[in-house]
Amino acid sequence: MTPRDSSDSPNGRWSDLGRPPLNSTALRRGLVREEGLWRQVDVVQHTGSTNSDLVARAAEGDLAEGVVLVAEEQSAARGRLDRQWTAPARSGLFFSVLLRPAGVPVTRWGWLPLLTGVAVATGLSRAAGVDTALKWPNDLLVTVGGEERKAGGILAERAGDDGVVIGVGINVSLRADELPVPRAGSLALAGAVSTDRDPLLRGVLRSLEDWYGRWRTAGGDPATSGLQETYAAGCATLGRMVRAELPGDRSLVGEAVAVDGDGRLVLATDAGVQEPVGAGDIVHLRPA
Repeated sequence: MTPRDSSDSPNGRWSDLGRPPLNSTALRRGLVREEGLWRQVDVVQHTGSTNSDLVARAAEGDLAEGVVLVAEEQSAARGRLDRQWTAPARSGLFFSVLLRPAGVPVTRWGWLPLLTGVAVATGLSRAAGVDTALKWPNDLLVTVGGEERKAGGILAERAGDDGVVIGVGINVSLRADELPVPRAGSLALAGAVSTDRDPLLRGVLRSLEDWYGRWRTAGGDPATSGLQETYAAGCATLGRMVRAELPGDRSLVGEAVAVDGDGRLVLATDAGVQEPVGAGDIVHLRPA
């Protein structure tokens, strides 16, 4: 048995016995393969934002595709629209990956956050035994006490001309008294069979490698790769009345009826018009 990394404390112990540190050596051994996507897995104890760090590293030099940066704790994590997001140390999975989707038209790169959502949901379902759902465009939902709650999010940022950094944050062992807002959730609160972050992270990254490979092989085509159909099947937003809060203080209310070939959410309004939404916050107005 390989011991856990213990570099986060002088005496080789971690402060919360229920939240041991990640084993970076075992993660590298389980994920880095000669023919695989993941080339490098780095675990740091603390940083501001793994996304910001990886974007900066990609800008400094020729950083290869497949670098994974994981943090035990983040102090300046960001969601969409630069919203701040914090969580106790070692209470979740906070990581970013660098992808360089050569051969895929840039017009199809907008599918990468949705692809990541499918991969995360698939990986967690297998490794944690938790039913998850996706809220368009980038939220992971779990059910806690019959209520739908956000347990994770995804943020994609360009890294130079040919790269994209995808950041993922997942609440794993967060307790009810630690929730940042009442409607937040975690895998533990949703009844996960395991909150051991090592196998959870391996499961998510292997799933992401699988889906990314399918998508690239299909030239980024969401239909041919099966991504569009799979995303729609797991999307909790479809079939519901929603309000899209759009840039410029505009909003649009309608039924979410589809995710189109460009990854946009299609709303059917009361006027009988179908409006595609490419960016904005989505508010679910009625239960599934």
